[in-house]
Amino acid sequence: MNFEDNLVQPRKKTPPINSPTDPLDTTPGEEELLTSLRANSWDAFFGQDDTKKSLQIAITAAKGRSEALDHTLLYGPPGLGKTTLSHLIAKELGVNIKITSGTALSKTGDLAAILTNLEPSDILFVDEIHRLPKVIEETLYPAMEDYALDIVIGKGPSARTIRLDLPKFTLVGATTRFGLLAGPFRDRFGIIQRLQFYTPQALSTIISAAAEKLGVTIDESSALEIGRRARGTPRIALKLLKRVRDYVQVHKLKTITNKAVHEALDMFAIDTLGLDDSDRRFLRQIIQKHKGGPVGLSTIAATLNEDQLTIEEVLEPYLIQVGMIQRTPKGRVVSKIAYEHLGEKCTE
Repeated sequence: MNFEDNLVQPRKKTPPINSPTDPLDTTPGEEELLTSLRANSWDAFFGQDDTKKSLQIAITAAKGRSEALDHTLLYGPPGLGKTTLSHLIAKELGVNIKITSGTALSKTGDLAAILTNLEPSDILFVDEIHRLPKVIEETLYPAMEDYALDIVIGKGPSARTIRLDLPKFTLVGATTRFGLLAGPFRDRFGIIQRLQFYTPQALSTIISAAAEKLGVTIDESSALEIGRRARGTPRIALKLLKRVRDYVQVHKLKTITNKAVHEALDMFAIDTLGLDDSDRRFLRQIIQKHKGGPVGLSTIAATLNEDQLTIEEVLEPYLIQVGMIQRTPKGRVVSKIAYEHLGEKCTE
């Protein structure tokens, strides 16, 4: 990018930079659906009460001082509402939000183009911020602290550095891998909030509200049943609701009943604890081929014909959360809870 050409152009408003970086795969239609079901007010955002209270206090204080909100970092497992919260923050502050992702910002020029087009108090939302290249991360340090951007123009002896003054903006970062952020980078965020998994009861409230938006009728017990199978994650709950809605529509049922939920989700192989075929296969392979463990990650990967990263980041987190496997110094061990759930005989 030619920085000098960029500098002489008048600054103007640019549309948000959207990047589909959801950790869970979605089709364009599903992404549009989930966006339409996204909460558009604090009252419509259910759960994460401590995080909501902290953010509302910070927003009210910043508005009272007519200042930009402190840089904010939201972290936790995917699908818990980090992107939704960033939109609510922008709406509450009455400012624009520009959206990008860690992988989309590959060059310093990309970052410079975005930052120089921000207006005072605007929000720059970076999804999966832990995936920012190191050079971009270090360029953000003075931008976050001093609201200035240092740009090197040219190469060799003729190279020179210029400093661009930036408006006082707010960087909102979202990450599923908090530990991968460098310490100096984490320290520059004034507000750091961890999002928690939802209870089935909280998810049933989200499901009922979403069903109303979709124009389908669902009773309380049916919403709770979907919530039990949603792995504590609103995004998954909304996807399951969509699958059940399709089932009810095809079978020409008037409402979503408990029976319809069981039939639909059983058809899609989602059991009562939210485990799918991949989860059950993972557990059964350890039980049947390795006597329940302990067994090393590389051995499991070879047995399942899966890469180790998929096992660590996709299969294991929820199974650990519900107590079905344990990570020990000697390897993975399947718990008695998993034996009972799968109907397998425990050899211990």
